[in-house]
Amino acid sequence: MSIRELRAAFRYRVARHLLIGPFLFLWGRPKTTGQEHIPKHGPVILAANHLAISDSFYVVQCARRPVMFLAKSDYFTQPGLKGKFKKTFFSGMGQIPVDRSGGSAAAAAIDAATSIVEGGGAWAIHPEGTRSPDGRLHRGKTGVVRVAVNTGTPIIPIALTGTDNRTWRNFWKSRVTIDILPPLDLSWVKPDDEKQIREATDKLMQAIQSTTQQEYVDVYAKPGSARK
Repeated sequence: MSIRELRAAFRYRVARHLLIGPFLFLWGRPKTTGQEHIPKHGPVILAANHLAISDSFYVVQCARRPVMFLAKSDYFTQPGLKGKFKKTFFSGMGQIPVDRSGGSAAAAAIDAATSIVEGGGAWAIHPEGTRSPDGRLHRGKTGVVRVAVNTGTPIIPIALTGTDNRTWRNFWKSRVTIDILPPLDLSWVKPDDEKQIREATDKLMQAIQSTTQQEYVDVYAKPGSARK
């Protein structure tokens, strides 16, 4: 392992176990089921619904292995001490920078995700593309299935509940629930069949919805419209 890889591993452990991990445990008191569905080694894709900023952190915590999300490159390029802290924090939590502006943004994200799983890593994604603006489950984007069928990587659906309504008032009355579901069957999906890719993406969202019981709307969530 190179010096760079050792530093990255160190940042990951510090962020996960010392900086954010204890807070997530105390704040959400998460109840996790189905961890046996996530392989300890080898390529895997984790696909979760998106209700709150903390969602990606809970996915990382429940996986029990290094997990990488694709994050806006802006998080890694801000100047000054604050920018350095953000870069260290997001890098430590498995976030890797991707330029998501411009017409080639989708292609860049798919290329980065493909590199992760082809290297034997775990890639996590929120198929809705952004936080739900209204608590409902929105239409999933097809990139996650494209990467999966093109690389032969299994998709593990993850259903998150309770991350969007954490307050001090309901602290003892509610908790975060993380349900890790069995791998999605993609054996019938052909990489060049757009209809099948769309259908498989819809089945992924249905698997998540069957557990979260969110109302499903067959429209994409609009970036920037998420609740504050």
